[in-house]
Amino acid sequence: MSRWIPLESNPKLFNDWAHKVGLLESDAEFVDIYGLDDELLDLVPKPVKAIILLFPIRGKLEELRQAEETDIKEKGQVPIDPTVFWIKQTISNACGTIGLLHALTNAQVAFGPQSSIAQLIDKCQDKTPLERAKFLESTELFADIHAAAAAGGQTSVPTDLDTDLHFTCFVQAPEASAREAEIATTRRRLIELDGGRAGPVDRGESTDLLKDVAKYVREQIIPKAPGPELSMIALAGGKWVDE
Repeated sequence: MSRWIPLESNPKLFNDWAHKVGLLESDAEFVDIYGLDDELLDLVPKPVKAIILLFPIRGKLEELRQAEETDIKEKGQVPIDPTVFWIKQTISNACGTIGLLHALTNAQVAFGPQSSIAQLIDKCQDKTPLERAKFLESTELFADIHAAAAAGGQTSVPTDLDTDLHFTCFVQAPEASAREAEIATTRRRLIELDGGRAGPVDRGESTDLLKDVAKYVREQIIPKAPGPELSMIALAGGKWVDE
């Protein structure tokens, strides 16, 4: 398995990465979420289009992930909107880039028509998650952009590339039944997109992406976290692009 340098959870690096792959600078930007209290959430620009969470995958949190995987495999889950773009992570330490790709490809943001991310979406829209992963492995541009972002952080590049910190992404998606029936609906589901899992995970109804993710992190992640290594970054601001 290929191995990349881990990304730092840093909105400036995320914005540099996003602009290099094609996010228009006049559109949304990545910003820090400083806390889970309402007054701190209110500081985040609106609308919030995606949220990237960095958390430790060890101890009770890793046990939770494994238990959820087993439960979904055995019992299934609420059907997920088939247009949700999900990539399987097959490159070690690429979870930062996977999280960024999940945020940008599912958030209705504006790209340059010839940009690398627009081309990725065009080439991979009808591919399986593993085929998308193979495309990412074979596209040097994304590896180069990831490497530049990893080297541009506030901390020095680690000599030991083993890490137990992991990025995941949260977005909203329409109810799958409404999409398939071509019924207009404003009802949304909270979807977690983690390339290290078997597929997208439905986290329930969602009326406010930012507050719903904050509630999930507050109730499900923090009580099981083995340490303080948690950070949240939002893709926010700008205008919605029509679906």
